[in-house]
Amino acid sequence: MSENDKYLVWLHGEVKTPPFSVEARIKAGFLLRRLQKGELLEMPVSRPMPSIGQNCHELRINDKGKTWRIVYHIDFDAIAILEVFAKKTQKTPTEVIDRCKQRLQLYKQ
Repeated sequence: MSENDKYLVWLHGEVKTPPFSVEARIKAGFLLRRLQKGELLEMPVSRPMPSIGQNCHELRINDKGKTWRIVYHIDFDAIAILEVFAKKTQKTPTEVIDRCKQRLQLYKQ
């Protein structure tokens, strides 16, 4: 990690095998590393989540029979991971959004 890289701050969740396949775990790690380097990711791998807060996004990881989401917040010196979950419907569940808002609020304090 270079001195310009952002820290990863895990407020909730983890990316491990299982339940992620090895391929999905590697893809998630690769995308998180790009974020640490300061790269802004766009669709189809990441999309903004303004319903959670400013600078909040979700990584979209397709896996064998599952679709994983990693909700994150981009801060000036860190990438804060707010939630990791398997998405089962098109709409992000309200309880996931609410938990992410709470974690973001605690992180900012």
